[in-house]
Amino acid sequence: MPWFSVTKEVAMGTAMLGVAFATGVLAGKRYPSIFFGASKSSKTVIGKDSPLWQYILDHSLREHPLLKKLRLLTLDHPWGRIMVSCDQAQFMANLAKLIKAKKVIEIGVFTGYNTLNMALILPDNGRVVACDINEDYVNIGKPLWKEAEVEHKIDLRIKPASETLGKRKAKSMGKADAFDSVQKKKNTEEGHEELLAAGEAETYDFAFIDADKESSNEYYEKCLRLVRKGGIIAIDNVLWSGKVLNPRKDDLATQSIHLLNEKLLRDARVNISMIPMGDGVTFAFKL
Repeated sequence: MPWFSVTKEVAMGTAMLGVAFATGVLAGKRYPSIFFGASKSSKTVIGKDSPLWQYILDHSLREHPLLKKLRLLTLDHPWGRIMVSCDQAQFMANLAKLIKAKKVIEIGVFTGYNTLNMALILPDNGRVVACDINEDYVNIGKPLWKEAEVEHKIDLRIKPASETLGKRKAKSMGKADAFDSVQKKKNTEEGHEELLAAGEAETYDFAFIDADKESSNEYYEKCLRLVRKGGIIAIDNVLWSGKVLNPRKDDLATQSIHLLNEKLLRDARVNISMIPMGDGVTFAFKL
């Protein structure tokens, strides 16, 4: 697509991503052991105990007090390491504000840190459709959603995201389904497509995908139908602790991430930037 035909918001967003990527690359060259030698337990490509990482947070993070409170609560949880990194959440909120987002989809809520993060920047009539299958984790963050007075902006759906977005319809397998061969078993029932059937295609501004990796391609395709032109889809964990460099044949999650990464590189429906932030995140700008 010619640059002059891209909307101002998308152009500005792409420029921001370029700066973020360049910063990561240059810092990686100067501090390779810090950026690319992080432990597998860390959610960031910079070692979480690195002085450089702390410097970045000290000089860029503007975390709402209730976000900080929820982050600390989440880090005390046994699975706390899987939460979205706070710097990445802030960057996504800035992008959402840049495109004047009003409607957001979040696939994978966990304790609701990023749900709160997005709800805080949306206008009062904004909406976050938050999809998860485990309400126990979400209940950790719910009181803070209420305390922040954004509970009315959050539409929590406790069910498989494929059902909320729209169930996959049965079809025969062929050569074109090579990618889907590493996905979860197809649902052969034709179910009610909630958001799509409600006529909400191309009405969402931003989507964040951070759930089961085997279904990432399905989530991406459905979000692409739901997000408007000029909207943004963020796909998390695209580096997967470096496992994408050499995916094992028996590792379905890594195979799925790697194949989606390759697909996104060639997808003419979007412009993309893969950023070495958190565990790697790809931003797809719908054309």
